[in-house]
Amino acid sequence: MRGGRGEAIDGIYRAEFGRALATVARLVGDIGLAEDAVHEAFADALRSWPDRGLPSNPGAWITTAARNRALDRLRRESARGAKEQDAVLLTVPNEEPEVTPVPDDQLRMIFTCCHPALSIESQVALTLRLVCGLRTIEIARAFLQPEHTVAQRLTRAKAKIRAAGIPLRVPPAHLLPERVPAVLACVYLVFTEGYSATSGSTAIRDELCDEAIRLGKLLCALLPEEPEARALLALMLLNDSRRGQRRCADGELVPIEDQDRTGWNRAEIESGLRCLISAAADGVGPYLIQARIAAAHATARTWAETDWGAIVSAYDELRTHSSSPVIVVNRAIAVGFLHGFGAGLAALDEVADHPRLAASHLVPAARADLLRRAGRYAESATQYRDALGRASNEQVLQFLASRLAQVEAAAEQDITQP
Repeated sequence: MRGGRGEAIDGIYRAEFGRALATVARLVGDIGLAEDAVHEAFADALRSWPDRGLPSNPGAWITTAARNRALDRLRRESARGAKEQDAVLLTVPNEEPEVTPVPDDQLRMIFTCCHPALSIESQVALTLRLVCGLRTIEIARAFLQPEHTVAQRLTRAKAKIRAAGIPLRVPPAHLLPERVPAVLACVYLVFTEGYSATSGSTAIRDELCDEAIRLGKLLCALLPEEPEARALLALMLLNDSRRGQRRCADGELVPIEDQDRTGWNRAEIESGLRCLISAAADGVGPYLIQARIAAAHATARTWAETDWGAIVSAYDELRTHSSSPVIVVNRAIAVGFLHGFGAGLAALDEVADHPRLAASHLVPAARADLLRRAGRYAESATQYRDALGRASNEQVLQFLASRLAQVEAAAEQDITQP
């Protein structure tokens, strides 16, 4: 294990950090203590696993080690008389379980992080950090914001929880709805980070996709009257149906137009469409609109049969709910297929200088693709080079480099043509 120990433990960290933290935080009632204990458990793993080998259940090992670390610290503090209440935690292990409408540790933690005393941005950032184990740089890329801004937001949010004595518990059922928007946003960002990872060696993080869908299903059971919960689940299922075809056997990314649609997950598509129909009967919200876009892709029998008119109309409607520049980028791509690639490029100009996209590869990559399709290969190559300088995910970089080689060869052929 020595050669790849860092990579192996990093993968376990990504998959298990949130579960371990949620479990330990519930046991000890202190987010800060639980977070420290989980980090210490991973430090123990780095020291012991190379010699002893991976345990049969790494997640359980981490959780147990973190729990023991946290309880040891509580014992030391209670022995000094500093925390009588903490000492009580050590003497009632068989107490009746808390009666709560949220039975899942991680979902409970999400609702706890999404306390109305915190700003919506802090709620989402804190959840992504503590529940999902995303690193600060990954959260910053998800928010399209500088890393130091997100780091300060996380620090302030944790300090506010401590200073205000915000309890680590789920609110009563009648107070759950006020936290729903932030909770839905958190679950969706978990899915999007899994579906299109901002950094790392793989563009798809299966464990985050699976976790987001699991949490989405729990939310639907918890909030049966909330149509946007069903719409979010529909959106995730419809997009996730393509996950198995988004990579070749060698790991290379496959664009949707080149995917084998017979290999798409039909069960997920059918389940997603049922959720979509159910949500549509009770109103319209941003997740429902995005689910309609996903459904247009999922139900098209071929790439040529994609209903771009419906997709552009949905993006126009979505813009009345959100000011995200990513929506404008995706709409511009759809406009290119509906009205011509020149029209798509013109639509993309709207966010060419948007400050939230200044460090992102999204705009130059979209522009490069539209230019490639329009046969403007030299210009496309320039944009691909720009995108390569901004992307940070290894598989995305490989895909962009492959496209760059294609358009450079096509541009060279154009020059040598008589």
